[in-house]
Amino acid sequence: MKEKGEIVLNKKPFYTFLLATAFAGTLAACNSDTGGSGEGTDGGEAVEGGNVNLGMMSPPDNLFNPIFYTSMYDSHILEITHEGLVQQDEEFNFIPELAEDWEFSDDNRELTYFLREDVKWHDGEDFTADDVVFTFTAMADPDYAGAGGIRQNYVNTLAGYEDYVSGESDTFAGVEKIDDYTVKFIFEEPSVKALADTSMDIIPEHIFGDVPVADIPSHAGSINAGEVIGTGPFQLTEMLENEQYVLTANEDYYKGAPKLDTITWNVVSASVVAGMLEQGELDYVPRDFPAADVDTIDGNDNLTVFEQAQLGYQYLGMKINHGPNDSLTNPDSWEPNEKLQDVELRQAIVHAINRQEFIDGFLRGHGELLDAPFPSASWAYNPDAVEGLAYDPDLAKQKLADAGYEDVNGDGFVEDPDGNELVLNLDYPTGNPVREQVAPVMKEQLEAVGIQVNLNTPREAPAHFEIIEQNDTDVDLFLAGWSLSSGDPDPWPINGGTAGYNYSRFLDEEQEKLLQEAVNPELAFDNQEFRAEKYGEWAQLFIDNAYTVPLYAETELHVYNKRLAGLTIKPFTFKDETHEWHLTE
Repeated sequence: MKEKGEIVLNKKPFYTFLLATAFAGTLAACNSDTGGSGEGTDGGEAVEGGNVNLGMMSPPDNLFNPIFYTSMYDSHILEITHEGLVQQDEEFNFIPELAEDWEFSDDNRELTYFLREDVKWHDGEDFTADDVVFTFTAMADPDYAGAGGIRQNYVNTLAGYEDYVSGESDTFAGVEKIDDYTVKFIFEEPSVKALADTSMDIIPEHIFGDVPVADIPSHAGSINAGEVIGTGPFQLTEMLENEQYVLTANEDYYKGAPKLDTITWNVVSASVVAGMLEQGELDYVPRDFPAADVDTIDGNDNLTVFEQAQLGYQYLGMKINHGPNDSLTNPDSWEPNEKLQDVELRQAIVHAINRQEFIDGFLRGHGELLDAPFPSASWAYNPDAVEGLAYDPDLAKQKLADAGYEDVNGDGFVEDPDGNELVLNLDYPTGNPVREQVAPVMKEQLEAVGIQVNLNTPREAPAHFEIIEQNDTDVDLFLAGWSLSSGDPDPWPINGGTAGYNYSRFLDEEQEKLLQEAVNPELAFDNQEFRAEKYGEWAQLFIDNAYTVPLYAETELHVYNKRLAGLTIKPFTFKDETHEWHLTE
């Protein structure tokens, strides 16, 4: 999930019939005997009701609709207010959520879900198969992409997708209501990701059914507190835009009324979260507590630190071509960024960046170096599969010289092979303190080998990613984050030529072929070894083409007050079973 990610996110697990079983997480608990699940257990007496204050470092985009949001910060709210048919346990196995059971047909082309019959939406309406059919049909709608939708990968393997999205058919054959509590998904062919691709959080048909898909993102049910309707344990009821978001307990939640009255998300600066935790102004800073501040809270008996490897990573993207998001289905309409067409220049950029310096300095060692876009928490992680990312400034200078980039005027910076000035614009968002520190250092590292960089003033994450997504031709380099899906490492959603998160606008036919082979049911069904091999081959091409540089994977750092109990921190989410969260004396 991108951080704009994250995810990434959104519950976006991708399924493989041979699920990951090795999670290379590390756990470090300070002032606590917290277990591997991250459960808060201080032994104090439970307090009835109350509010928990959470801290996030960047504001949401304020688009609270599971099929349209793109920001990790919106997902912090949506994963508490909305739910999918299935979820995952700590071992990445799929388990029931809105569906109580499911079955595959003998040929594995049909997946039938049997829905719970005791689920109600926040407004009291019954949850039924109509909501499931509506959600997936909306993502296949011809107007979905133009409205900003980017989750076509949840529907484009279903039967009849091409006919429906092209307007040749008035009905979508890929999802079918059998009765009020039974729904069937029909795939064009057996899918290695069937459960994950049907795990999208559901939206209410009775709210959006009469709304044109193009208008759903601006509808009150997608943006207004009190009008965003889900099935989850809490509802978004109040918000002070970009500052505070209040989630109120859903007393009719089918798993039982939440133990808290409210959960309040606060948008705060990373520079003050440690102090706010120590003063009791925040109860929990999930995932992104600044590594530099861990030592400052060491010894505080009221706070617990929980650390684990994560599926996300930070990267440097390069705008190889320009074009808005709705051009992704037509790469022929892209406009080449002439500055970055030379692969040797891009490789020189790769070799000029000292990524280990970021981990040792800014992360205080709380991270890992990546040799491919697969963190160690993923089964696709294989540091021996690729080469070509090594920090080597001399090699960077040699590649520049070999490609005809020379310092013609003696100012210390190379001109392009035609003798024109070369200045690369680097954009980055605020909110992630390490990324904010990395940007100016990266500028220095690139300029040390002769590549002049203009470091633009950072913007808040929503504004940054709006510029990256749309056709801002001044963008050359940009910093961002991404999270692999919890069940499957398929990198297509960010690296596929027509993928919604393909911000680089890069398309390579050989890379596309390998990604397709990795999920081809005739080759890959129930064959993780084959898939890992294909992802290794793809990763080498990814490095050779040098259109994105995986920088580092931060370890997740969760810090919470010991009086907060009932937490279950999974390797891919902390927003699980929030109805069990409670305060203690």
